[in-house]
Order: sequence, then C-alpha cells, then structure tokens
Amino acid sequence: MRKIFIVLISILLGAASFLQAQKLDLKPVWETDTTLRTPECVLYEPGKKVLYVACINGNPTLDNKGSYIAKIGLDGKVVQLKFTDNLNSTKGMGILGDKLYVTEMTQVVEIALATGKILQRYPIKGAKFLNDIAVDTQKGVVYLTDSDDSKVWGVTNGKASVVLEGAPLKGPNGLLFENNQLLIGNGDGSLLTFNPATKKLATVAKGMGGIDGIVALGNKQYVVTEWGGKIWYIHADGSTELKVDTSPEKINSADIGYNPTTKVLFVPTFFHNTVKAYSLQ
Repeated sequence: MRKIFIVLISILLGAASFLQAQKLDLKPVWETDTTLRTPECVLYEPGKKVLYVACINGNPTLDNKGSYIAKIGLDGKVVQLKFTDNLNSTKGMGILGDKLYVTEMTQVVEIALATGKILQRYPIKGAKFLNDIAVDTQKGVVYLTDSDDSKVWGVTNGKASVVLEGAPLKGPNGLLFENNQLLIGNGDGSLLTFNPATKKLATVAKGMGGIDGIVALGNKQYVVTEWGGKIWYIHADGSTELKVDTSPEKINSADIGYNPTTKVLFVPTFFHNTVKAYSLQ
C-alpha cells in the first residue's frame, strides 16, 4: 500500500510539474520608436547580442527598392538604422556562418555580418513571393518559403532546388529549423513538420490563422504569430492558446525573433512601424 501511495504521489507531482511547464504569459517590456518603417522580420544574433530588423519600408512589391535592414539593441534602441539598404521588399532572415541571408521578392541576398555589405544575390528561378528563411547550419542549407507559389526551396552554395511543393502546402510563410526538422507555418493556420531527409510530413497543430513567425521554446512547445495581430502558444500536445490579440487596434504581428537566454520575444508590428518586446513568463 505504501508503495502504491508513493507511486501515486510521484504521478501527481509529475502532472503538476507538466502543467506548470505548460503555462505561459507574455508581459510587455519595451517598444521601439517608429523610425523602423514597415518592419516585417526580427532576428536575434546571440554573438553580437543585437537584433536585425528587415524593414520593407513601404509595400511588398517588386518595384520597392527602398527596403533596408536595421540593427537595434536588446533595449530597443536603434544602433544603426540602415545597416544594409537599397533592398527589394525584405522579409525573412537567417544567419549561416558570418553571413546574413535575406529574402527579396524573387531572390536571396547574401550580406556580410561584419560590414552590412551586399556580397551576392541568388535569383530563384520561377519564384513569385519569397517570404521566410530557416537555416540548417550543419548542412549549410538555407530554406525559403514562396507564399504565392506554395513551395519550400532549399539553397546550398548558391544553388536552389524545390524541397517541398503542393498539398498540404497552402500559402506557406513562417519557417523554423529545429532538431533536423523543418517547421512550416501554413497559410491555412496549421503548423507542419517536415523531415528533409525522410520526406516525412506531419501536422503539429492547427486551428489558427496563417502563420507568419515561429519560435521554439523547447519540449515541443512553440510561439507563433498571425500577421493580423495574434500571438499563439502551442502546447506540447498540439493544443493552441491565444495569448495576445492586437488585431482590434490594427497592430500587426509579423515574423518574430526570440532570445532564449532571457526569454524575450521580439514582435515586428509592420504598419505600426515598431518592434515590441515581450517577456515570456
């Protein structure tokens, strides 16, 4: 009887611990000024402890050549407004080695992290609306979504190939590479997982709007955003919980960045022209 009691207590404590780990609150910390024009993506760079912000600076069209990458501090202060400029409708970003990769409408730009200088552009033949980026740093692959063509591309050493296309992809946007898996934010509001080696595709969660940004919290937990202004928490069991909704105020939530050390989430507000920081508690 005593052994059974101990086992029951252990199970209850384990369940309590699991439930506690599943709780999440977002507390506003700071917000930048509005010099960041149409910020679409935020990328945390742990080496330099700075944030890179892809600013469309207008509308995401082929003729917009005024986009730029800003560099801001972890306190929300602008360090360098135009770290790299004269870009075309910049959106997703990713780092591989000492280079920053950024999507333009139909190509990928390679930028030197040390100087902000554009080193190379890689046109993606047939691309329509390149959006987010995720990087496999071990294999040196830069993955891209094409939201208007429902494809995922892979770029290795400047050469592009289609990694995934067709159903169930529908307007894919957000991308994240984690544990050799590619997490894909689908336009139908589902979060998919894809193994590039085995080609296995599965659904992690569904029931949201089109997913723009994805960050991993560990233990199969994620925070994702809808561009319209919603921030969702995805539990380990795939259930979803709406944590922030700024859509009534017409404040967007685009492609998010995350500092796992301090547990701070960085949210670009697009037409609201700021980046907002939230502490995850």
